[in-house]
Amino acid sequence: MGYRTVVMYTEIACFVVCVAGWILVCSTQPIEIWTWSEVSSIVLTTANYFSNLWKDCVSDSTGVSDCKGIPSMLALNWDIHMCRALIIISIILAFFGSILVLVGMKCTKIGGSEITNAKVTFAGGMNYLIGGLCAMVAFSYYGNKIRSEFDNPNYMEQKFEIGVAVYIGWGGSTLLLTGGLIYKGKKKHLPYPAYTFVPSRKSYASSARTEITGTRKSRSSSRSRNSSISVISSTTRKTGSNAYV
Repeated sequence: MGYRTVVMYTEIACFVVCVAGWILVCSTQPIEIWTWSEVSSIVLTTANYFSNLWKDCVSDSTGVSDCKGIPSMLALNWDIHMCRALIIISIILAFFGSILVLVGMKCTKIGGSEITNAKVTFAGGMNYLIGGLCAMVAFSYYGNKIRSEFDNPNYMEQKFEIGVAVYIGWGGSTLLLTGGLIYKGKKKHLPYPAYTFVPSRKSYASSARTEITGTRKSRSSSRSRNSSISVISSTTRKTGSNAYV
């Protein structure tokens, strides 16, 4: 199995992991059980209170539940607004990361050259990484807030426990972070572009001038050599004739 095949299968596996994490993070929004609390009374009735970032719900032992949306956004605490914003940012970044990775993968052959595909895949991986980090911060802060209120003995209001949606969000954030880190690690193995020298008109002209100059020099050197040989031969003849006399 060649290197290209291994990279292709790695990209496909990371794409599946990241898409699964994105779906899990998206699924936490309609889930109503972010926090829940069970209150038992003297009569054989039990009330369950649960809520998420968008509404509060209550159900009784008969199975009838009723939900009410949060009436005022400005009346909410700043941490609820922060968690909402971070999770929405995470969903948007992961969506565009899926598009970029799908374009840049080797098996799709859409991005173009190897360098372009690698850069597009790296950009998608960074979207996954930042999106997973935003979601992890939101779910971790929300879960830590519930835990601190539950463990605080001075907290006199109704105490809640961590709901199933927070655990699902942690799992989806972990998948996004894992896939984003793997895509980011591929940046170190980008192939270097193969540069080819294409001579321009100036290089052609300079090379032609060099050849012409070299030809002229060789001609002048041959002429000087011939003249020196003729002078030596004439001198030799005169010397021989004088010696004969």
